[in-house]
Amino acid sequence: MANLQSNYMEEDEEEDGQSKPTSAEPITLAEPELIINPPPPPPVTDHLNGNKTETEASEDLSESLKSQDNDIEIDDDNNDDEDPHPKKQKNLSSLTPTASAPAFQGPDPAQLPQPVPESNPAQQQPKKSKKKNNNVWVTKSTRKGKKKTKPNANNNTNLPGEDKVLVTPVARFPDKSDDTPEMTICLSKVYKAEKVEVSDDRMSAGSTKGYRMVRATRGVVEGAWYFEIRVMSLGETGHTRLGWSNDKGDLQAPVGYDGNSFGYRDIDGSKVHKALREKYGEEGYKEGDVIGFYINLPDGGSYAPKPPHLVWYKGQRYATATEAKEDDVKVVPGSEISFFKNGVCQGVAFKDLYGGRYYPAASMYTLPHQPNCVVKFNFGPHFEFFPEDFNGGPMPKPMAEVPYHGFENRTENGVSNEKNN
Repeated sequence: MANLQSNYMEEDEEEDGQSKPTSAEPITLAEPELIINPPPPPPVTDHLNGNKTETEASEDLSESLKSQDNDIEIDDDNNDDEDPHPKKQKNLSSLTPTASAPAFQGPDPAQLPQPVPESNPAQQQPKKSKKKNNNVWVTKSTRKGKKKTKPNANNNTNLPGEDKVLVTPVARFPDKSDDTPEMTICLSKVYKAEKVEVSDDRMSAGSTKGYRMVRATRGVVEGAWYFEIRVMSLGETGHTRLGWSNDKGDLQAPVGYDGNSFGYRDIDGSKVHKALREKYGEEGYKEGDVIGFYINLPDGGSYAPKPPHLVWYKGQRYATATEAKEDDVKVVPGSEISFFKNGVCQGVAFKDLYGGRYYPAASMYTLPHQPNCVVKFNFGPHFEFFPEDFNGGPMPKPMAEVPYHGFENRTENGVSNEKNN
């Protein structure tokens, strides 16, 4: 080693000697250090070309990597308290398999034993596909079953042997002062339109607010009956429709507007039913004429619907619902309605009437800012133009003889004291 260093030094001095003068100081060599691990032998160089061969370069690279690893291990031992260094990264060349060392390959999955599936009948059956509900108007619910209602001890309708009864409140029940057993037949203060004005003696009625109806307090179910109406005032624009109406007639409409009333018109003497006008009399009637009204209901009580069963419950009257078969409307055979003008019969206007209770009714009309159109009722027994002939029909009774049939005589709470007329 000393000889090599001296040779290198002599060559350097010869090169430097051309530019700088050489010094005559002697060269002292350092004492050799004790080396435990001798260094690897120097690489053999190509003296001819001065370059290292490929085998030599690879050996130098491996030796340098080993020396770096040793330095890192020594540093880790000396610096235990310091932060750990990042993990060593290996070269990609060391991870890729070489041709001499093929990569490890596992066994073929097809050669491995396959597990035997357990027999489950529930899994073997195909699942039924649920139909998707595309109805956007139905709220989706996750409840699987209906909620069961607990029996209520206070609910008597669920008890066996109890009959369910449907009751409805009576919408408009007549006041007791509208008709009493001591009174005679007159115009009703309850069964009339609000725009119709009734006189103090309740025998005359007038209106200027369009065709509105008023009817009498009492009606008839069977037999032949008669009453009169005198046209007191029509004015320049007044008109009337007079006749009969049952208890279902529309009070806010003229007589003959629906199927529950039958009217006689003043303009041309036509008859009106279900809002249809038909030719009837030779001519109409005017102010001052007396119109007679005749109705015949032979054995009408057998065809009339049964009266509602009224009950009193907590200060309110209720009507029980009747069965559908019992509520069917039946036609009264031989029934008819005729109109008379000043005692002269105008012919039979309507036949085959439905069973029910029929009331005398009238409706009046005038234009606004005109005096009332007024008519006056006469229920007998004294009439101005009582007819002598009723086209072969039975002799009628005056409406003044119709007995009282107010709500007090109807069935209430299972007790009935209704009087026969």
